[in-house]
Amino acid sequence: MAKRRLTRRQSWRIEKIQQERQARAQRREAHVETLLEDEHLGPEQEGRVIASYGASVDVEDPAGGLHRCHLRQHLGTPVCGDHVAWQAGSRGNGVVVAIRPRRSALIREMPDGGERPIAANLDRLGVVIATRPTTPMGLIDRYLVAAEHLGIHPFLVLNKIDLLEPDALTELEESLAVYPRIGYELIPASTVTAHGLDALRAALGGHTSVLVGQSGVGKSSLINCLIPSVEAPTAALSEATGKGMHTTTTARLYHLPGDGSLIDSPGVREFALGHIPAAEVGPAFIEFRPFLGHCRFRDCAHRDEPGCALRGAVDSDAIDPRRLASYHRIVASLAG
Repeated sequence: MAKRRLTRRQSWRIEKIQQERQARAQRREAHVETLLEDEHLGPEQEGRVIASYGASVDVEDPAGGLHRCHLRQHLGTPVCGDHVAWQAGSRGNGVVVAIRPRRSALIREMPDGGERPIAANLDRLGVVIATRPTTPMGLIDRYLVAAEHLGIHPFLVLNKIDLLEPDALTELEESLAVYPRIGYELIPASTVTAHGLDALRAALGGHTSVLVGQSGVGKSSLINCLIPSVEAPTAALSEATGKGMHTTTTARLYHLPGDGSLIDSPGVREFALGHIPAAEVGPAFIEFRPFLGHCRFRDCAHRDEPGCALRGAVDSDAIDPRRLASYHRIVASLAG
């Protein structure tokens, strides 16, 4: 994706913000080093990050106790779901001293071009869409590409089905039918009628999962129904724009009744894939896989080239043309 040209004032503001962040980081590092010199600092023990606040994290110990921990200098930033080593301090706090290797990490590309992990050590990714606000197909496909690239199992949740009349709901489900046809589970759900919640529990049980999607699609409301003791904050859609408002500001891990963990992530309106090489996008469209490598030309761009296997699959209805168009948009966004 092409970088924006910044004005002089924007560059000055970014530099000032970076200087302020660096100063805060230096103060935090000094504080952490003071804690590390505390003669009462306990031995290293294992824990799991339940929530991350940048300067500190909440760590859960094996017994289920929660501890607010600072981060050791140059450690990096643990994210929700990380397994860490930490030491307890004498004032009820602690220090994270190591981040254990991650088996997976969901990455979000930031507006400044940087990358930030959202959640780690995931098994499943639930893309929550809603009858209102509606979710562009391109955003759904970007999440699916991210999940396939990580090797984690994605599924879709169509939330707020109680807001639509039967005919309108049928029309919406038909527009989304491409996903069940290619093998993705689509769970219609409502927190008002409890429709689909049992199917959602079955999809989540025994796994570490994250719910992703736009602000306002009802991720936190679903969590409140699945885990009534949580009471995650929710808000109505903006009356002015019809879009969701950010009620979840940081990812947080919750334990499901029985077995499994569920991470609620902040809502987004865009989800870039700049960390994924363009050559790896095609295989992340699962219905493309039988046709990849069968084009007449090795460097086929799957547009108007003769003998393109993907275009032939579109003509034979083996691939939905909207998915091929989505693929081209994603690849184009990576080439800027």
